[in-house]
Amino acid sequence: MRFSIRAFAQTEVAIMKTTSVTGTSVETSDGSRCRDYLLLLWNDKLAFLSTVFVTFILICAFVGPWLFAKEATSMNLMLRNAPPFQLKNGFWLILGGDTLGRSVLARIAVASANTLLVAGLAVSLSLVIGTALGLSVGLRSGWAGTITLRCADILMSFPSLLLAMIALYVFKPGMTSVVLVMALTRLPVYIRTVRAETLEVRERMFVLAARTMGASTGRIVFKHILPVVLPTLLTIATLEFAFVMLTEASLSFLGLGIQPPEVSWGLMVAEGRNYLQTAWWIAFWPGLAIMLTTTSLNLLSNWLRVATDPKQRWRLEKRSGANA
Repeated sequence: MRFSIRAFAQTEVAIMKTTSVTGTSVETSDGSRCRDYLLLLWNDKLAFLSTVFVTFILICAFVGPWLFAKEATSMNLMLRNAPPFQLKNGFWLILGGDTLGRSVLARIAVASANTLLVAGLAVSLSLVIGTALGLSVGLRSGWAGTITLRCADILMSFPSLLLAMIALYVFKPGMTSVVLVMALTRLPVYIRTVRAETLEVRERMFVLAARTMGASTGRIVFKHILPVVLPTLLTIATLEFAFVMLTEASLSFLGLGIQPPEVSWGLMVAEGRNYLQTAWWIAFWPGLAIMLTTTSLNLLSNWLRVATDPKQRWRLEKRSGANA
């Protein structure tokens, strides 16, 4: 068995050397792969529209705090609760004014930065730490791995929102606290997923061949295991981004999330909940932004899961051929 693995490894190394000689062919393959993904995305209209909308929200998050900060904080009590679609009040009040006469449109643009920043930081922290712990537990079994899994089970036994509410009630609410609490509560998702994928991949022939050829653990992880696990992680991270957005909105709505003078979509909904009958637009527009963003992320995650899975990609390719 060891001889067959070594022979397979030598054949694999020879193929890699042959491929490395023709570097242009590898680059062409990578470029064609990117074009294939873009073509698949273009032919899936829902995923394409979701990508366009998420890109638009990201642009607003980057430029909003610099371009619209003045309009978002300028108060005019003469225009408090100004109704939407009244051009006589000016462009910035096209979506209406809040209880202090501030532009709802400008505040949504500024709030997008805080909302996406919280979700992005929480998902990034949980993704990096959870992936590292999942790889460690999947590659090496022992008392440390057992303790890690048991801690993950304990975290998973509590609802994430309830655990976050308790932690933020004990500690000081704020952006940093929300990021740390959400990153901690979502760690088990990545630990369990990466561990399961690693346990399956480490027994494949190419991993055994690399180990027989003397490859280090780091090389095996970064060259052989992570490329296989990455598509699943991207899908989960996209879904988790939407989940963290909704959780942050819920915490801010309850007064345990982002605190004034900072602003987020969830905090805007909380500020407008007492005026739903008289000024519905204060809570409606940020709520609509949350709904459209999370829906777009869910649709995009479904597309990513199919597009990055060789066993499922034929569904998109068949749809592309039918549209052509």
